[in-house]
Amino acid sequence: MRHFGHIAPEVRDRLFFQEPCVFTADSSPRVLAAALGATLYSPATRQKLADDVVKQAGRGVVSMVVCLEDSIDDADVADAEENLVRQFHDLADRPADELPLLFIRVRTPEQIPDLVQRLGASVRLLSGFVLPKFTEERGVPFLEALTEAEGASERRLFAMPVLESPELLYHESRAETLAGIFRAVDKYRDRVLALRLGVTDFCSAYGLRRAPDMTAYDVQIVASVIADVVNVLGRADGTGFTVTGPVWEYFRVQERMFKPQLRRSPFTPEAEDLRAALIEHDMDGLLREISLDRTNGLQGKTCIHPSHVLPVHALSVVSHEEFSDAQDILRPERGGGGVLRSAYTNKMNEVKPHRAWAERTLQRAEVFGVTNEDIGFVELLAAGIPG
Repeated sequence: MRHFGHIAPEVRDRLFFQEPCVFTADSSPRVLAAALGATLYSPATRQKLADDVVKQAGRGVVSMVVCLEDSIDDADVADAEENLVRQFHDLADRPADELPLLFIRVRTPEQIPDLVQRLGASVRLLSGFVLPKFTEERGVPFLEALTEAEGASERRLFAMPVLESPELLYHESRAETLAGIFRAVDKYRDRVLALRLGVTDFCSAYGLRRAPDMTAYDVQIVASVIADVVNVLGRADGTGFTVTGPVWEYFRVQERMFKPQLRRSPFTPEAEDLRAALIEHDMDGLLREISLDRTNGLQGKTCIHPSHVLPVHALSVVSHEEFSDAQDILRPERGGGGVLRSAYTNKMNEVKPHRAWAERTLQRAEVFGVTNEDIGFVELLAAGIPG
């Protein structure tokens, strides 16, 4: 699979200076963590789940989570498990389609080995499990169960813990909870692909819900948690993990209180209809939040609607200017440091302070590609919309 692989080769050639790389479910954890992109969630109760997976793969989705937790009623868990196993068997029996990375969000540790056993041969389609409400105390049994299931199935399985517990939110317990989470995920570092933020649960603890023209960063108590999570768990010194952006929960027209947040200037007259459509469906707020995610050290995003996938991926592509700066900073002859003017002559690149940024940028360039000089996110959005 590859990002933007659903777009015709001649269109990709026009868009990309460096095309996104090809990767598989067996690629290195470093590549997969960077490549997760927009991770699309789907309830395990969907009767046409196998068809949905194939359909979304054809539209550019590269990672999906089949959810047995908050997205389904407590009374439906047993039926959802049966449906999930049946749908995986269906997918495994089909001709070799290019499928996304598939994860299962469970409720209890016991579900992990049980589901792996019930999946049988179709476990080859599974990349891992999403672990809810993760703390050290609650999370370690999940990680132990995953290790057991991995050994029994002889299939590499990753964990994606969700950071969403009240202990992480509350000021008096946050530092201790973060330290405990770090101990747990550090011990199982080779199995932890990414950490996911459960911002909806954070808001729930205070009876809050952000409006469609507000981002997670406008909710100050949520923004403070994101900052602390990145501070402890997202460091660029080799101890950090990939931390993914929070879910954007709107996908239909809402009454708007504030002006649109999407400037006209990036949109050519021909693309004005695209701008209007994005604003109409509250996508301008999503685009702003994605930009803030990356600015604050988050990569990828949890998504609950297919329409959110393309914006996440379009804003994950590295611009030619970013790529040029990163390459200049990482030139071998610059190992001693120093300052240089960018090739675009609009900024100064400081070799030592900007090195970690440059390394992350080239990693993102590997999996999402680099645009040609005259290409921006508008062209990527327009090209990726299904005809």
